[in-house]
Amino acid sequence: MADTKKIGDLDVFPLALGGNVFGWTADRDRSFEILDAYAGAGGTFIDTADQYSAWVDGNRGGESETIIGDWTAARRNRDDLVIASKGGRHPDHQGLSAPVMKAAVDDSLKRLRTDRIDLYYTHFDDPSVPVEEIMTTLDELVTAGKIRQIAVSNIELDRLEASLEFSQREGTARYAAIQPHYNLVSRDTYEGERRAIAERHGLAAVPYYGLASGFLTGKYRPGASVDSVRAGGAAKHLDTERGRKVLAALDIVAEEQDKAVATIALAWLAAQPTVAAPIASARTLDQLPPLIDMADTALTDDQLQRLTTASA
Repeated sequence: MADTKKIGDLDVFPLALGGNVFGWTADRDRSFEILDAYAGAGGTFIDTADQYSAWVDGNRGGESETIIGDWTAARRNRDDLVIASKGGRHPDHQGLSAPVMKAAVDDSLKRLRTDRIDLYYTHFDDPSVPVEEIMTTLDELVTAGKIRQIAVSNIELDRLEASLEFSQREGTARYAAIQPHYNLVSRDTYEGERRAIAERHGLAAVPYYGLASGFLTGKYRPGASVDSVRAGGAAKHLDTERGRKVLAALDIVAEEQDKAVATIALAWLAAQPTVAAPIASARTLDQLPPLIDMADTALTDDQLQRLTTASA
């Protein structure tokens, strides 16, 4: 059994299962299969957002939360799980004003069929709302028992600092985690001042795009065509020197470890300072084992260094 990681007082499996595909590229039945397989392998940490997947024709947003809620109700396993969701971008609840956030959380709770969200992120900052209002509202939601731990995803550094300083000064609930865009081909999106703030304030990082939209699975190669709605975004890394160097280094380490390329890419991410659990999603059952295998994969210092050098 993989060791759990800490986010505030939450114990989480070291790989968060991304729920962005549920109700998008994985229908309800397929989503249930993937969730069953993840839980069956010891997985406990599920990441979603209230807007998933509003971008699909015919969807309203909240489809992923609904599928997860229906699954936990069917399996009666809610208390075994850490469920993370995000708010601020649902078509019916845009922004982070107090009334909008409270309504968004209530709707998320209904869809998730639960009385609390274990980890709740502001998905995208809303600069029109003072950080004092955002942090006070989150604190009220924690006090009401609707949220256990609060977290932040996409936000400018000055607003992040101001939010953390406010909660420290006023004694309100404080962010326990940050969800940055971070992977082997996108390091400056987190490393530097953003990570320094996280270290200073004890935030656990739960990176999204951990596999760079699939590029770091190794399935994108010169001349190969991949059937994926994200293929365009992933394949662009092949055109960069960094992308090609990272792929070459991943291939060598994967062979040394006798593991999948995706496993190695996630293991590198999991070994970085502040990172508690990368997020990765699977739209088919066969994509899941290499992701879960990350939890039992330890790279040597030399292997970590080679990957870090290749991705510089």
